[in-house]
Amino acid sequence: MQADGRLTVTDLAARVGLSVSPCHRRVRELERSGVIRGYRAVVDPTAVGLTFEALLFVTMRQEDRETLLAFEAAVMQVPNVLQAQRLFGDPDYLLRIATADLGAYQRLEDDVLATLPGVQGLNSTLVMKNVVAERPLPG
Repeated sequence: MQADGRLTVTDLAARVGLSVSPCHRRVRELERSGVIRGYRAVVDPTAVGLTFEALLFVTMRQEDRETLLAFEAAVMQVPNVLQAQRLFGDPDYLLRIATADLGAYQRLEDDVLATLPGVQGLNSTLVMKNVVAERPLPG
């Protein structure tokens, strides 16, 4: 299902060797329990004009709960942030960001990301090439 979320229950049942009803129940249980968190289309960023990708390392000025929660809430509101991870050690966060070009990234970093709550410093690295992207979880 990770490789093809549009697979019908009938096709899935045939692939895993179950009849349709038990297969449907298992899928519903996986959805209900949160193992399957949702379904989505994987869109090619370049097809929608997002040809520039950067990884941004964020160092926080302070790491109290209130500051971290405020930063995380604010970063969730920035649509160009595709992924945000809190890290152990230094830096504190890693953000994966997509924009149209370098100029758009520079404006986003200067005008939005640098002004997020608690940010002390930002350090960017540019993505040259995605070698592995959108891989299903091993199983």
